[in-house]
Amino acid sequence: MKMLSMSQQVKKSLVLSIYFALAVSTLLVFWQVRNFDFVNYDDDMYVYENPHVLRGLTADGFISAFTSAPAGGNWLPLTWLSFMLDCHLFGALPGRLHLVNVLLHLANTLLLFAVLKKMTGSLWPSAFVAAAFALHPLHVESVAWITERKDVLSTFFWLLTMWAYTRFVNRPKITNYLLIVIFFALGLMAKPMLVTLPFVLLLLDYWPLNRLIPQTITSSGRQRRKFAPVANNLPTFYRIVIEKIPFFALSVISSVITFLAQRSGGAVAGINKLALNHRIANVFLSYAQYIEKMFWPSNLAVFYPFDTGSISFWQAAACALLLLVISVFVVRFGRNQRYLPVGWFWFVGTLIPVIGIVQVGAQAYADRYTYISYIGLFVMIAWGLPELLSKWISASSVESPHQKIVLGVLMVLALTTLGICAHRQTSCWKNSITLFSHALEVTQNNYIAHYNLGFAYSNLGRYQEAIEVYKQAIKIKPDYVEARNNLGVIYGKLDRWPEAIDAYKQAIRINPDDAVARNNLGFAYGNLGRWQDEIEACKKAIKIKPDFAEAHYNLGLAYSNLGRWQEAMDAYKQAIKIKPDYVEARNNLGVIYGKLDRYQEAIDAFKQAVRIKPDDADAHCNLGYAYLAIGDKNSALAEYNILKSLNSELANNLFKEINK
Repeated sequence: MKMLSMSQQVKKSLVLSIYFALAVSTLLVFWQVRNFDFVNYDDDMYVYENPHVLRGLTADGFISAFTSAPAGGNWLPLTWLSFMLDCHLFGALPGRLHLVNVLLHLANTLLLFAVLKKMTGSLWPSAFVAAAFALHPLHVESVAWITERKDVLSTFFWLLTMWAYTRFVNRPKITNYLLIVIFFALGLMAKPMLVTLPFVLLLLDYWPLNRLIPQTITSSGRQRRKFAPVANNLPTFYRIVIEKIPFFALSVISSVITFLAQRSGGAVAGINKLALNHRIANVFLSYAQYIEKMFWPSNLAVFYPFDTGSISFWQAAACALLLLVISVFVVRFGRNQRYLPVGWFWFVGTLIPVIGIVQVGAQAYADRYTYISYIGLFVMIAWGLPELLSKWISASSVESPHQKIVLGVLMVLALTTLGICAHRQTSCWKNSITLFSHALEVTQNNYIAHYNLGFAYSNLGRYQEAIEVYKQAIKIKPDYVEARNNLGVIYGKLDRWPEAIDAYKQAIRINPDDAVARNNLGFAYGNLGRWQDEIEACKKAIKIKPDFAEAHYNLGLAYSNLGRWQEAMDAYKQAIKIKPDYVEARNNLGVIYGKLDRYQEAIDAFKQAVRIKPDDADAHCNLGYAYLAIGDKNSALAEYNILKSLNSELANNLFKEINK
């Protein structure tokens, strides 16, 4: 066995201590999420209302992850599978899903440190980058939001790709190359933002892997000899670019799939909605915002509204000039400090897919987009600050040992501050009310925050508060159809049906093709006994959306109330055809069969209902009465015994009928 020298043992212990410190600090910030709930901003679509995910990891679920229509306009099969696995192991418990995100973030932090240390040979700069990555408040969104599993999971494969790439550079074997391809492909299937990774690999070839320049380079990125003539490097450059062709091909394929998925899912904003000049201006403003918030992470929110009225083109021009100046600066000094252009173009390049040239969603920018991108800026600071401080101390004639002390104190203070801010920001993600209330405190005209806060109040039965915030959302964005529709739903829960009808009509006026609003309008008419109006509204909803099961169901209700049994049965059957597990439709279909003395068909309908939902008291009760109608008291009594534990009042009524 090879013995380690004393210095090697000390270094190994130091490295292990850094790993331990990174793990502890990360868990101190994020361990609180184990008690957090889901939020009503995409978590429903991704987890708690997604039937494929809730069923756990099944063969059908595996196939659906790759083939189903993308939710939210994204094709993310690996992310779907990770959620399915979570639900398979411990159910749809939000605390557990939160902790999986935290563990992935912790793995990313430790892996980032290991990869940078391996690439650069620099211990403390690598440790700083990993710590800043772990603790920066803008990374909270990617960790504390269950939906952003795609961020932490895709970054895990991003870093594994970097690790495999380093391994390939040191040992250029086909097996190592295939490992890079596999990790990269898996990352793209977790989140397509990884399309920029081949570009980053080219940057890493420049520094710290030094594949483009044959001369010896120090770990700080400074050359010891002059560069060779460019012409001498062309063969190497071409070889390295050709080597990346499979990765660029995967990026192109992923980009095409993503664009088509987002366009079909309605995530890509139309050109007419967001003018090109506004989008370009927002690009430069967003870059400036990301830089500012890296150094001063304040007023962070889950959603920053895209407000075209507040865009100052002079301000955008100033931000564009700033980006140009920084780019020129890093290129100018990049010959000696090669970490500068690598870090800067890492930051700029990895943001391009989400910077808003093709606008996806209604946000101006988002904290989660910095999860990978900030690594570039952290690299610039980690390697640049010691060098800058060294020059300053040399100019000040301060002794060298003090440089490490000053640098160490600065780093500890900075990281501690980041950790405290991140812990505080994480607490905002406790539930939907804390999250969107905070967003309203730190942003203006945030109609999305008002809308989601109203949804949260509604789920808690706080209807008056929900009405107020929905009205605020509509005041900010008068054409907000979803807010008007939900406002109508709240009025309905309060039996304020005329106001509900008015809200639905306003939504339909804005968007005549809104099937949900037309269906809800029909339901509101039905609650006022206006059955014919309900029929007309539901028919229009079905015409817009033929596979709208709820509209067929409500149409059946209207026909039933008018005694038009055959039409009601046809409507219920259509609802069941579209949605086979539609218990209410099966139950109501059975009731109509009973009214027509078709008891065996009624029994079959009720049996299907209780098979789908064994604790449905109404279905068990109706099944019991159907058995009595054909003289089967024993089967009716069996239903009574089940019903006793579900609804004692219904059970007692059934028991009286059995004993007549």
